[in-house]
Amino acid sequence: MEKEGIKDILHPYGSLDILYYYVKVSKILDNFLKSREIATKTVIKDFFFLKRGSNSRPLFIEYLKEVDEKMLKLRAENHLDQVKDKLNKKQILIWQYFVPRKFMNFFYATNKEGVGKAMDRIFIDIDRRKQTAEDARKVAFALINIIKKDKEFNKKLKYRIVVLWTGNSFHVLLLLKNKINLEFYSKYLSYGKKKSESFIVKWAEEASRDTGISVSAGHEKSDKFIILDSSNTPSGKLGRVPFSLHVKNSEEYDGICVPVSSSALGDKNLINKLNSLTPEKVLKNLDSYKRLL
Repeated sequence: MEKEGIKDILHPYGSLDILYYYVKVSKILDNFLKSREIATKTVIKDFFFLKRGSNSRPLFIEYLKEVDEKMLKLRAENHLDQVKDKLNKKQILIWQYFVPRKFMNFFYATNKEGVGKAMDRIFIDIDRRKQTAEDARKVAFALINIIKKDKEFNKKLKYRIVVLWTGNSFHVLLLLKNKINLEFYSKYLSYGKKKSESFIVKWAEEASRDTGISVSAGHEKSDKFIILDSSNTPSGKLGRVPFSLHVKNSEEYDGICVPVSSSALGDKNLINKLNSLTPEKVLKNLDSYKRLL
């Protein structure tokens, strides 16, 4: 789908429709998502609803190639029931996931839907609450250096690191050469008081020492700590899709998820640069971002 003359990426035909933007970025996501089920979290006033492959017919990123100008124009003023006869089955499914005239976060099944499946990527959320995004940058930078230098960990796994700015903080992903099972994850990558062999626990302690920032491994959000949370690694859990809007409420978004290089995390001006991103800037630099995924 190509259309010249659209100046407002999020309002391509007058009304809000972020599907146009997500279709544009989807063109470089096929390899990163690798046929993993995608999900959307639609925000409506004080609540949200989640559409995903575990509660609906699954949707995959390659399906977005079905979106065309005709479909987008139909979405500008109509409800799905009014125009179903003008759409194919994949377009109907896309419409159900990407509701027009609404803001939504864009997610995917990190290691596919279902419980207990083998994992080919490790997901670490650097979760901040009252801590600053600058603190999160420092912790992410330290964490990557710690992982790279961890001889014991590197004997066990071969991987490639991908870092994502979520629009609010950072995700560190380890894309694995060989898959791991749930037993390996539980022993080495989960957290808890009795997890003496857990790398995530050790890395949190080292990040605290290296940065002077309070870092802990866990899942619960904390006012006192930046949390290293690996709990979205197992199958059946969700991660944020690169280029997803970070939706603040039903009326606005407050950031955009983009990949960043490991070296860029050392840039003290990085957060300002990331906070200045717009959908237009993201689309203009897709080729550069593609190299980081």
